[in-house]
Amino acid sequence: MSMIEILYLLLVAAWLLPVTAKTIKSVHMLQLNSYRNERYLLWISRNYKRVFQKRELFLLIPVLTALFANELTFLFSSIAIFVLLFFMRSKEAEKKKLVYTARVKRLLVTTYILFGVILMIAFGVIGLAGQLTFIVLLAMGVWGAYYLVMLANTINLPIEKQINEYYFKDARNMIQASKNLKVVGITGSFGKTSVKHFMHAVLSSKFNVLMTPESFNTKLGVTRTIREHLKPYHEIFIAEMGAKQTGDVEEICELVDQQYGVLTAIGEQHLETFKSLDNIKQTKYEIIETLPQNGVGILNKDDSNIMSYNPANSCRKVFYGVDETDVDIHAKDINYSSKGMEFTVSLRNGDTETFRTKLLGKHNVYNILAAIAIGLEMGMTLKEMVKPIRTLEAVSHRLELKRTSGNITIIDDSFNSNPVGSKMALDVLGSMEGFRMLVTPGMIELGEKEYDLNKALGTYASKKCDYIILVGKKQTKPIQDGLTDANYPTSQYYIAENLQDAIQHMHKVAKEKTIVLLENDLPDTFNE
Repeated sequence: MSMIEILYLLLVAAWLLPVTAKTIKSVHMLQLNSYRNERYLLWISRNYKRVFQKRELFLLIPVLTALFANELTFLFSSIAIFVLLFFMRSKEAEKKKLVYTARVKRLLVTTYILFGVILMIAFGVIGLAGQLTFIVLLAMGVWGAYYLVMLANTINLPIEKQINEYYFKDARNMIQASKNLKVVGITGSFGKTSVKHFMHAVLSSKFNVLMTPESFNTKLGVTRTIREHLKPYHEIFIAEMGAKQTGDVEEICELVDQQYGVLTAIGEQHLETFKSLDNIKQTKYEIIETLPQNGVGILNKDDSNIMSYNPANSCRKVFYGVDETDVDIHAKDINYSSKGMEFTVSLRNGDTETFRTKLLGKHNVYNILAAIAIGLEMGMTLKEMVKPIRTLEAVSHRLELKRTSGNITIIDDSFNSNPVGSKMALDVLGSMEGFRMLVTPGMIELGEKEYDLNKALGTYASKKCDYIILVGKKQTKPIQDGLTDANYPTSQYYIAENLQDAIQHMHKVAKEKTIVLLENDLPDTFNE
């Protein structure tokens, strides 16, 4: 093998370094966008500076050497530039790492086959068109890695659809074979994960219960839970149902055949895909519309968006509430303390019981009422639910109180944020004694209303906070405008470059007794 041939092999190896790094990042972003090409393209259009990075202009150097230098100079410069690009790659911290699922592995195989095709074409034309065409093709492989991953995803779609259909059919057969299994579906714009955990805690004191873990609230996530964890001894299955577009909830309902449907709240969220609040209402109500005639819908009567929709399904409805008194399950006399909350629950039949919990916030009263409603449907009494509710733990990153050994108490509400939930979180912060601080990047995926809703968040926060740290200059511009309109002193807020900068500044300005609300933590797709 000649020196030139060895150098070409080294060039290919060097080329694969930045190609691989960029491909992994591309696949990660595609996974965070649920493998949906339209959402992935939207992300690319908003993040072109991350897709086409300035340092990749160094690739013009081997292009120029291909034009004006000899072959050895061209090869050495090309190898050096590809290696340099690899070591200059972005190494930003990832909040949610790429999960190497079977689908990701298949996607990577197809992507590298496409890169192999590029290499074959490049070596095929080198004798015809020279080294300029060769290096341009390799450079395009680096520049276009995000689009090549999307092409691979498109090629794999028929295969993925067949595999998923097999999984769906298998999971549905397992549900149908479990004759005595009671299935509870939970959906809502917010609160559904907390309700799921609280319901599991209450029901598990008396029954064998399976729930979808973490945020496994898509059709695939529910399917995976059934196939991997559903056992013959399970008596109740709780399925959280998420949605980003019309029909998402109905698909999961068709899979699990729920007999109980819980609708926690309806609000403006994921408006980029839903387009309107009416579409959100219709989608969330799919959990009620798909119930059998002997099924039971559990609904929050205090939620105006829930009550403004008239479902066609005439199945029995159970309503719970705090402000509304004409309900089946009513919470009243809510008292807050440093130890949590205490409130009284009364039923339409006159039964009452006092509940105590370590949890904070009116929204958690609603979440507990939903859990109580299902407990009652399963034959439990209010008294039987007192103990499991007293020992409830906050769901991770959902208004989770974290006391530290220093002068700072954290209220962690960083999982996500929405217009109603963020106000409830700020109300909790406002009720606390001490130096009240908010750390937030604002809310996302609110479509055309995103600016106005974030501006309103800034105005509302100005009334509840002694100090505010905003994460991201561009992302938080609407909140800044809201603070300005509210005449909030500029000395009382700080705009951080990223979360690390925000945390450092938080410790810098914290006083003797500081309570910090961490409201939302944007996914990696929204890094500025």
